[in-house]
Amino acid sequence: MAEKKLYGIIAPLITPFTKDGELDEALVEKEIKVLLKAGVHGISPGGSTGEGAAVTDSELVRMIEIIRSIDKDILIVAGVIRNSTKAAVAGAQAAKAAGADALMITPVSYNVLVPDDEGNYSFYETISKEVNLPIVIYNVVPQNTISAHLFSRLLNIENVVGIKQSCGGIMAFYEQKMINGERGKIFSATDDMLYSTYELGADGAISAILTVFPEICVEMWNDVQNKNNAHALQLQNRMYATWQAIAGNQFPIRIKHALHLLGRNPGYPRSPITHIAEQDQKKIETALRNAGFIK
Repeated sequence: MAEKKLYGIIAPLITPFTKDGELDEALVEKEIKVLLKAGVHGISPGGSTGEGAAVTDSELVRMIEIIRSIDKDILIVAGVIRNSTKAAVAGAQAAKAAGADALMITPVSYNVLVPDDEGNYSFYETISKEVNLPIVIYNVVPQNTISAHLFSRLLNIENVVGIKQSCGGIMAFYEQKMINGERGKIFSATDDMLYSTYELGADGAISAILTVFPEICVEMWNDVQNKNNAHALQLQNRMYATWQAIAGNQFPIRIKHALHLLGRNPGYPRSPITHIAEQDQKKIETALRNAGFIK
């Protein structure tokens, strides 16, 4: 059932922290309600946008519990970013017990722990056997990229159903679609060109820009479904410069700064990502103003 629901706009959830670095549950609830009001098809806590590598299993569980308490039916795709098979299994099992419908799992990222293709296969196969939830591979780690041909092989694992393509831009997305689109779901994370990836056959998006502009991104997706492509392209063009200003190192704090400028309270990022340069703040503010998002 969860695999059938995996489509469309699956918005990443930011993780608001207090100044002392604790989970701010009140702000988590507010952000969930913003996304639900926009009409997203699913919510993904614990991904990169949500500083997932710095989120504990218990914090991920709590966010899933809050989502489920607000909407018992919304699709929850839990992000699991861990650096060992054992840790990934533990996080995934905790997410499942809390009510997650599916998992979005990165390959390991710490450079000396990066495995070869056999190791990556064993990693996802073990998680599949131990947890038994649909798995979307989160292809985001530059030093451990899941090639289109490796993904084709990983699709032989029972619960591996799709991939979120973040590395390599739109060309890498298209390669995944051409090689594996008939077998697995290909989700876009090409934030600045989402409409273009929809035209190339994306099954949806799990992408940071969805949490910045949830209403516009839902509108764009609906435009594509209704063949209103000219308007969808206009929306992509309008968001383009803002994403270019947000993208880059430490992008979760950049996203939180953009949300602050848009009138939302994103809380604090988790240390050590605590500082955004003044020039970067001005760059984001200028992009939002030029696009008419703020005055």
